Amino acid sequence: MKSLNPSFIFLLSLTLVSSSVAFYLPGLAPVSFCEKNSKEDAVECQTEIQLFVNRLDSVESVLPYEYDAFNFCKDKDEIRPSENLGQVLFGERIETSPYKFSFKADKACERVCTILYETAKKEDKLKLDFLKRGMELNYQHHWIVDNMPVTWCYLVEDNQKVCNPGFPIGCLVNQEGNPKDACVINADFNRKNTYYVFNHVDITIIYHSEDETTGVGARLVAATLEPKSIKHSDDNNPTCEGTPMDIPVDSSSDIKVTYTYSVKFKQNNEIKWASRWDYILVSMPHSNIQWFSIMNSLVIVLFLSGMVAMIMLRTLHKDIARYNQMDQEEAQEESGWKQVHGDVFRPPKMGMLLSVFLGQGTQIFIMTFITLFLACLGFLSPANRGALMTCSVVLWVLLGTPAGYVSSRLYKTFGGEKWKSNVLLTALLCPGIVFVDFFLMNLILWVEGSSAAVPFGTLVAILALWFGISVPLTFVGAYFGFKKPGIEPPVRTNQIPRQIPQQSFFTKPVPGIIMGGILPFGCIFIQLFFILNSIWSHQMYYMFGFLFLVFIILLITCSEATVLLCYFHLCAEDYHWWWRSFLTSGFTAVYLFVYAVHYFYSKLQIIGAASTILYFGYTSIMVLIFFIFTGTIGFFACYLFVNKIYSVLKVD
Repeated sequence: MKSLNPSFIFLLSLTLVSSSVAFYLPGLAPVSFCEKNSKEDAVECQTEIQLFVNRLDSVESVLPYEYDAFNFCKDKDEIRPSENLGQVLFGERIETSPYKFSFKADKACERVCTILYETAKKEDKLKLDFLKRGMELNYQHHWIVDNMPVTWCYLVEDNQKVCNPGFPIGCLVNQEGNPKDACVINADFNRKNTYYVFNHVDITIIYHSEDETTGVGARLVAATLEPKSIKHSDDNNPTCEGTPMDIPVDSSSDIKVTYTYSVKFKQNNEIKWASRWDYILVSMPHSNIQWFSIMNSLVIVLFLSGMVAMIMLRTLHKDIARYNQMDQEEAQEESGWKQVHGDVFRPPKMGMLLSVFLGQGTQIFIMTFITLFLACLGFLSPANRGALMTCSVVLWVLLGTPAGYVSSRLYKTFGGEKWKSNVLLTALLCPGIVFVDFFLMNLILWVEGSSAAVPFGTLVAILALWFGISVPLTFVGAYFGFKKPGIEPPVRTNQIPRQIPQQSFFTKPVPGIIMGGILPFGCIFIQLFFILNSIWSHQMYYMFGFLFLVFIILLITCSEATVLLCYFHLCAEDYHWWWRSFLTSGFTAVYLFVYAVHYFYSKLQIIGAASTILYFGYTSIMVLIFFIFTGTIGFFACYLFVNKIYSVLKVD
């Protein structure tokens, strides 16, 4: 096993990172806009701009809610665009809003609607309490114009501009007079124990005009807004001037909230349509930290590669040459890995379960590799909503055949005869655990009335994909796997098992397994922070070039760490390597879970039993999938290593 050339890895990283900005590919065509009654009207360009609203979410709660749940202004002709499987599973609920604009038609203080809360009515009081709870937990709007998020841009420390693809529905000044969350942006938000509703938005839409040679109309390249809280003196003819729209925490009087907006259009021909997401992405995760992560991982890889190269080229080469030159009597006196050649391929205990895990691990590995590769090419960018999850689910369903083949072939190699149980467990065990966990989490979401609750029809569709496509394909793979003979080991297995000598502390199974997961986790923990931020803090993840490179480094690190520990154990004449190789790299998932617990308590402000259960329920699914994936990588690396070194031994 040769060490990787550092220059090759560096060039690969540059290629992958540069490919991660390839956002717009076929399937995401630009839309042209033009003014009403213009000469361009006859050509295919739109004059009306429809603003869409998505679910509302919070960093303090795992429970997202639909736009309508908060009793905001509704569109009379509400239309819900068709959503793909990924959007439904992620809880996205996109619908039209009453905010509609004509291209290049500026509006000032336009009234949308007025919502009256009569606290004497139980229904209105519940709606008002729900709105207050949303402001207290800092729930965020997510608006969309031309498939692009409407962002709220503001300055933070060191005058750094941050553009957030969401903005809060309101904020709270607590009993001590301390402003929470967005209440810090305005000194007028100073009344204790008071909510402030953001009932007005100043929207700015930036467009890029097409010149006469390339086309007609204009294309939208940015949409920003600034939320404001205004108590309108005249609800029918608002002027958007006055004190903030406050709602006392203990208010018992009727409350009237009028929602308004202003919109203006600006031309900017320097921003190209293909790079219109850049202003959002530039203010997000820091590429410097990403590069530090890559360099950190490369150092670990080079260290492990050097160790493996030294063992393969020096130690093993000398051992094999010396052993092959000995006569039989001298060979019997030899100690170390060569003496266990008659036991090293003895079938493992619980071979059925191991083969099932390895079949599922193969399925997960191929699915992950293809998904990340397509993401690097730009097909699964944030602009293509839900595509990442849809692609993953479809690939997993279609990859039942490799899972069945690998599982059945290895089970036959282990000498197993219960082929029916093997096939059923391969098709049902791991997916069944994931589905039961997912279903229980979905029940909690249903009870809480969250928009993330997957509809019953979608659950039925997932079951149909599983039992109608994945399970039959697994049977097909198992059929071909069982038709093939078992993999023949390079050396014969003795009838009587060899006694394993007393082991030192570091060559015992548990310490070796615990140590084996440290280095692979060290390669991914920085990237893991950004992934968890994307999932739980609702930040946009787009650096798939970095992620794919870290994925490759993880494969190499898992393989090399497992091979090293496997060699040390064989040198100690412990030939029980089958399960140990799987668990050594699979233990990386335990460190992943520990990090997820640390992230929950140190980075998130999640409150409430339901949100906590949901966090750890979904984290358990991630940990299980990662355990099977990394364990499979370590097993096959060790399997190839053991096959290779014993195949060159001359054994009588």
